[in-house]
Amino acid sequence: MKKITLVATALLMSFATFAQTWKVDKAHAKVGFTVTHLLMSEVDGNFKAFDATITSSKEDFSDAVFEVSADINSIDTDSEMRDNDLKSEKHFDAAKFPKFTFKSTSISKVADKKYKLTGDLTLKGVTKPITLDLAVTGMGMNGRTKKPKAGFKITGIIKRTDFGVGSMPAAVVGEDVELRAVGEFEQM
Repeated sequence: MKKITLVATALLMSFATFAQTWKVDKAHAKVGFTVTHLLMSEVDGNFKAFDATITSSKEDFSDAVFEVSADINSIDTDSEMRDNDLKSEKHFDAAKFPKFTFKSTSISKVADKKYKLTGDLTLKGVTKPITLDLAVTGMGMNGRTKKPKAGFKITGIIKRTDFGVGSMPAAVVGEDVELRAVGEFEQM
């Protein structure tokens, strides 16, 4: 009986796939957004302080869980005055809500290296499900660390007022905000 149990356990272990954690390479990554201004131009912004991890047990990342967070106080739109306004209570309220988070809840493959990523975005104390486009932009090996690396691009659109961000009319600051995160991740 012990031999059967031992053999069964060994077989099960040989088929088990262990989830791997991938950590963002911040020197080769960016978390940002674009919003329309005065119905005529776009303003781009980035969060200089952020973190991101991926957990996946499949080589094609078809079971991946993505987690992203950013420090609202690190917002950078190339205008200190605008950045301070965005951090204020009337927009992001960074003093009360110092970061935003996203954690994926499901992923579905739509084409080779292309996925729909659904998850919960928490911004300004409001959590809502959103669906984003995900592309695997490349795979390779880090020549220095000899660890696997993968590149990703995540894009999508949210409505800022769904999260209580800003009260300006859409003619001044667009209602739709394009989210964009790109980066390289290294397997830990």
